[in-house]
Amino acid sequence: MAVREGLLAVLSGGPRHGYQIKTDFEQATGGVWRLNVGQVYTTLDRLERDGMVTLDDSGESKVYSLTENGEQELARWWEAAPLDEAPPRDELMLKVLTALDRGRDHALRVIEAHRTVLTSLLQQRRRRMREEGPLTDSLATQIVNDALMLRAESDLRWLDQCEARLQATS
Repeated sequence: MAVREGLLAVLSGGPRHGYQIKTDFEQATGGVWRLNVGQVYTTLDRLERDGMVTLDDSGESKVYSLTENGEQELARWWEAAPLDEAPPRDELMLKVLTALDRGRDHALRVIEAHRTVLTSLLQQRRRRMREEGPLTDSLATQIVNDALMLRAESDLRWLDQCEARLQATS
């Protein structure tokens, strides 16, 4: 989630002061995406400059509100379909791709090390979900946990595919 659009989404619920926007953003993301308060205010300054939010600083604290332009931008973001682009730049992919330059055996060791870590993390998350149950978490936290587990499963499948391709080249 882009911070800019996330802040617009929070403000779609009504006017808020900066720290409340930060807290509401973190709550909406299940606590996974923590924001630095400075990042919040810098982003809000840009949104104000771009006419997407207004600032009322006549009271004790600065209160930000979504403008019509901000509502339109948020609507465009919610409706935008993901593009068929190159895969995101993530550390795991970078490690595997750069490990190839050091040879097949090195790449296989990198793949196995990450497979071990991902499998362990996935088992821990599943165990936690079984022991604590989904009712102890907010809906946002449950959805984040689902995403993290599915992403780990996907990464494991990708690592399996990488290993198969490397084995086929021997």
